Amino acid sequence: MIADLRPYAEYKESGLPWLGQVPAHWHIVRSKRLFTPRKELARPDDLQLSATQAYGVIAQSLYEERTGYRVVKISMHLDKRRHVEANDFVISMRSFQGGLERAWTTGAIRSSYVVLKPDAQVDATYFRHLFKSAPYIGALRATADFIRDGQDLNYSNFCDVDLPLIPHTDQSAIGRFLDWANGRLEQAIRAKRKVIALLNEQKQAIIHRAVTRGLDPSVPLKPSGIPWLGDIPQHWQVRKIKSLARTVGGMTPNKAVERYWGGTTPWVSPKDMKVPEIFDSQDHISDAALRETNICLVSGPAVLIVVRGMILARMFPTAVTRVPVTINQDIKALIPHPELSVEFFALLLTGIQRELLELVEIAGHGTCCLRTDSWAAFCLPIPTLGEQAAIRSFLSTELATSNAAISRLQREIALLREYRTRLVADIMTGELDVREVATRLPDEAAPDTFTELAGEMLDDADNLDEVERTEEI
Repeated sequence: MIADLRPYAEYKESGLPWLGQVPAHWHIVRSKRLFTPRKELARPDDLQLSATQAYGVIAQSLYEERTGYRVVKISMHLDKRRHVEANDFVISMRSFQGGLERAWTTGAIRSSYVVLKPDAQVDATYFRHLFKSAPYIGALRATADFIRDGQDLNYSNFCDVDLPLIPHTDQSAIGRFLDWANGRLEQAIRAKRKVIALLNEQKQAIIHRAVTRGLDPSVPLKPSGIPWLGDIPQHWQVRKIKSLARTVGGMTPNKAVERYWGGTTPWVSPKDMKVPEIFDSQDHISDAALRETNICLVSGPAVLIVVRGMILARMFPTAVTRVPVTINQDIKALIPHPELSVEFFALLLTGIQRELLELVEIAGHGTCCLRTDSWAAFCLPIPTLGEQAAIRSFLSTELATSNAAISRLQREIALLREYRTRLVADIMTGELDVREVATRLPDEAAPDTFTELAGEMLDDADNLDEVERTEEI
């Protein structure tokens, strides 16, 4: 049905750079005509809600049920929070990155958020897609110089971006079609993600066996003294991580000081830990940050590990870096001593990530943490340098087919996401008319929004902390 989409019959100039030409029957209005701030404070029986990029605004209890993550709750001054009605929209902290968030239920949210009450002309499904579309987010970002993570959006920024007002029946048709199309595309993405998960499980088992037992099945064994490890080759050592590597911690320079940013030195955060080797990062710091702050330069070959963040609920990310980098406070750099190669060290930590994840704790603010005293005292099996090289060579060959398959599937997922982004943008800006096609869509249950978007969250480590973890009154 997507192939049946065609342009509208007639267009006119919208006067808005982010929209360009729009269908002739569309109108452009001030956003405050369609959405006004809801001033009502929380009611005594209001559910406590959380604003998240992936799920929208939902009950805290539902978020915990769906994700397994804990949200900090408050018991005092609940009346200071803001009341939210279902189908309101909330201006959240990261709206410059992911659009405004639709409320799926009635309740209360913390007072630092702006709650938008929609006009009767608003179809919530249509505007949910519009506020998540790339053209709209780009227009929102252009209202101010918000170049750093964590900058807040306010109502005046929202009012600076005019909105299309189209007939309510057209809004409903667009919303219905995009729900259907996104559901079909997500099914394809989910299927590929499941195959990747199976391949990664196979890889994990192969790596675990090689780094804990070696390659020679006939070698004499000895008890390691570690319950999870069992027997190891007789000539191997068992060492604590803290005796094998020097540790360097990270920090974040003041984001309000512009001279600290935009330099050439990579500043690595968990969102960069998606590749096995780090050569660069999304953010860079300047020489001034290195001179004037306590941030450390990791100059030698090192293994980077994530020690704080919701990604630790499901995996233990590691990456090797050979170029000078700096790291944020959620990461530690482990610089191995001469008896341990950096490549084997990374393989070893990857191979035993299930055991390392058992050390993860939930901090008071609800975030997963790996305490230094727990991982530093964790014992590892250490073969000779020659065996380390042999194991690396074996795994390089043994895992080549799986790695190639995973890379291919990841590229296919990226292409599907790019296609989805383009499709939403074309429909939201009026380049494609879905009204007739929407009438021919099959009647079926609405897509499972939580399931569809959970995969997006898991693929983006930096977004896993989007849910509010602390309460501010």
